Amino acid sequence: MSILNAIEERLPTLHPKERELAAFLLSRPQDAVQMTISDLAQEAGSSTATVSRFCRAFHFQGFADFKMKLAAELAVHPTSSQYQDIVAGNPLQEIVTAITSNHLRSLTDTTNLLDLQQLRAAISALHAAARIDLYGVATSGMVAEDFFHKLIRIGKAAASFSDHHLQLTSAASLTERDVAVGISYSGETLEIIDALRCAAERGATTISVTKFGNTTLAAGASIRLFTSSSEAGMRRGDMASRMAQLHVVDILFTGLVSEHFDEYVPRLERSFQTVRRYTGKEERNPL
Repeated sequence: MSILNAIEERLPTLHPKERELAAFLLSRPQDAVQMTISDLAQEAGSSTATVSRFCRAFHFQGFADFKMKLAAELAVHPTSSQYQDIVAGNPLQEIVTAITSNHLRSLTDTTNLLDLQQLRAAISALHAAARIDLYGVATSGMVAEDFFHKLIRIGKAAASFSDHHLQLTSAASLTERDVAVGISYSGETLEIIDALRCAAERGATTISVTKFGNTTLAAGASIRLFTSSSEAGMRRGDMASRMAQLHVVDILFTGLVSEHFDEYVPRLERSFQTVRRYTGKEERNPL
């Protein structure tokens, strides 16, 4: 599960009291979601201040927000089963089932992690932006490219960059009227961290899309969006994580168009008709 996986991942770096609290949450998550903050602090040998600080460190608004989202995860995944990896000689039907299960779980986990306030802030920033830079490399670069395709259909001045030098070159010319979006599953991709930091130095609003947890990229962004953090293993080919990132992009795009329907839908229709006119089966008059 994304929340418990993120806690387990950070366990060695936590302060002693926070580590005790984390160990309690990992061993008794079902009990924790039934407790008050005072009860949890007492059971875990901690304090309410430590619990509050712990929740904020994992990007929750407070203990109530943490408890609600952990309960939602546990309701969907009551046991901590893992994503299924590629297995040699697996029957095709089992492959179909495994990949479908991985993708569905990734989308569900990501949905449970989404913060509506952060989503609204991202949508508002994208709508107001004079220019939008999208940074990503490898699989995340493909997600950035997908978002670029969506944004230009509604007339937004957007560009997608996967080359490090071009990312920095573009970021250096941004202003406070612009937005930069950095996409990295790990949240530790140095190229994307550099580009988003450069954009922030120029005054641009910065949005990160990373796996859930305390990552360098998220820490440096003004708006933070998280995806499931459960996928691991070198053989999966970033499948579930890619689906989770695309899920966030689709939500941002749909939210943007829905909130400004009268402005963006005519542009969508015009782009569709233009492409259809020049590439479709309509009869074209020679120049």
